[in-house]
Amino acid sequence: MDWHSNAIYYELYLRAFQDDNGDGHGDFAGLRQRLDYLEWLGVDVIWLLPMFPSPLRDDGYDVASYLGIHPDYGLLEDFILTLEEIHRRGMRLIIDMVLNHTSDQHPWFHEARRAKDSPLRDYYVWSPAPDRYEETRIIFLDTELSNWAYDGVSGEYYWHRFYSTQPDLNYDNPKVHEEMLRAMRFWLDLGVDGFRLDAVPYLYEREGTNCENLPETHAFLKDVRKWVDDNYPGRVLLAEANQWPQDLLPYFGDGDELHMCFHFPIMPRLFMALAQQDKTPIIDILAQTPTIPPGTQWATFLRNHDELTLEMVTEEDREFMWDFYAPEPAHRLNLGIRRRLAPLLDNDHRKITLMHSLLFTLPGAPVLYYGDEIGMGDLVSMPDRNGVRTPMQWSDELNGGFSSITPDLMYGPAITDPTYGYQTVNVESQRADPASLLHTIRKMIYARKRLSVLSDGALVWVDDTPRATLVFWRISEDRRSAVLALHNLSDDVHTIRLPEGMKFRAALDSEAELADYVTLAEYGFNWLVLESGSEDEIPTMLQTAVTQAVIATPGTQAAAAGAADATDTQTNPQANDATDAKPALPRPGTDAPAPTASAGIRSQSDE
Repeated sequence: MDWHSNAIYYELYLRAFQDDNGDGHGDFAGLRQRLDYLEWLGVDVIWLLPMFPSPLRDDGYDVASYLGIHPDYGLLEDFILTLEEIHRRGMRLIIDMVLNHTSDQHPWFHEARRAKDSPLRDYYVWSPAPDRYEETRIIFLDTELSNWAYDGVSGEYYWHRFYSTQPDLNYDNPKVHEEMLRAMRFWLDLGVDGFRLDAVPYLYEREGTNCENLPETHAFLKDVRKWVDDNYPGRVLLAEANQWPQDLLPYFGDGDELHMCFHFPIMPRLFMALAQQDKTPIIDILAQTPTIPPGTQWATFLRNHDELTLEMVTEEDREFMWDFYAPEPAHRLNLGIRRRLAPLLDNDHRKITLMHSLLFTLPGAPVLYYGDEIGMGDLVSMPDRNGVRTPMQWSDELNGGFSSITPDLMYGPAITDPTYGYQTVNVESQRADPASLLHTIRKMIYARKRLSVLSDGALVWVDDTPRATLVFWRISEDRRSAVLALHNLSDDVHTIRLPEGMKFRAALDSEAELADYVTLAEYGFNWLVLESGSEDEIPTMLQTAVTQAVIATPGTQAAAAGAADATDTQTNPQANDATDAKPALPRPGTDAPAPTASAGIRSQSDE
């Protein structure tokens, strides 16, 4: 198995992680101090947000140079030392590469706007009038009225898909290709293990289209992949493409384009299923998720540095999510919700751990966001997405142990409220408490790392359990190992009968004694590893299970459990629980109710 398919990823905002020199900004020297923590947590890959020189109007996604380090973060030598320490601990590092745009402070843009005959003019997309590509949507609806911005210096408009301070690069210019490969070569030569490619659907523009997912984009990305494979084998390319599953499939190519893509559509449906106490949104979106080529993988997540995006849901579902999770206007941003995980779930540790169980057991390589493992809060009083990018809370000392500087001189305020403040929520206190959220999530991380079937096993649903319970198998390709994951999405207790004649052990509790039934507490979950006297018996046991029932609490529907033929759909399992049955939700894009599950269990590919 390729390393990127079986890894635990940790998204880290350097500016917010640890300040070493006391200037109020996180830096590489501070990160080196905290690598022992990340190693202890079980992190395999650190994903570092942009650390390039930048005016920081968009936290580094407004790049002023691709070939250096922002002075707040240290020197290039600091980066090299940090990378060496990461590798010495057996971890890897991927960094953000912002392909789509630069800052308007980048020297390329200064030169491009100087004159219409500038040799760098065609590094960007210009027009004498803002009337081209009119079918293209505006992404930042709360701040931008157009995808064109007027440049008073050159007297023309330039194209931008994000903020007007971030002009888009012109990928119809081969020199832009050369510049981006030069930047990637610079960092790959230093030893980075790959890139998270930012905003890749928007690289090209064509009239009569929505300027997303164009064939030219895929051709360019395939060229990048071939170049990386030829010159830096073993490095990985991860795409940020907020698109529907069927539109994401081309980004994998035939295994010759990108190694990984974020699965944006499943993320809001995890929250929707929990709010509705109904597994249907999860099952529906995975039914729409195509099989991806061997050697590729989905990246899944609960939260990240941006708003919880609701672009890939219906308008009706978006209104439901806003009403349920963001009732206050201040909680909303663009087409999303600007809140961290713990506040979204009312700081209910049962729900937080349940969502992590889903993350670790459903398809995809899990990506954690810094601070979510301890239940950090947010500051909705801050503008834009800044409220979910607050300083990491290490202890109950000044500024949460992040920095020794006077608080009002930090890059942004630390959280100090009674519920989420660093005096209450911090790494130090939770490491000292074996029953803490931090220890619970760490236990799940290590259990998942031991169970390789959760990384590459086929996903096989258990049918006809109550809508409030999500139960599924993860089965290895050779059918010699399997995990039964059970989740309760509700505030009711559910009891599940296990298949007869099958022996299990609890992956998260070595002392648990299992009988014929498993009781799932409110928002409870369990991961059960199938065992037998010998590996040779397991395929037979799985086949036998096809005719055996997994019976829920008396009065609810029964469902047969067993193993249908495992497909080579690449998925990652997660364990959780759900609640009372509710009316079927329509599948996205149709008016028809979701079909009633038939007895037995079926693989995802049978949807």
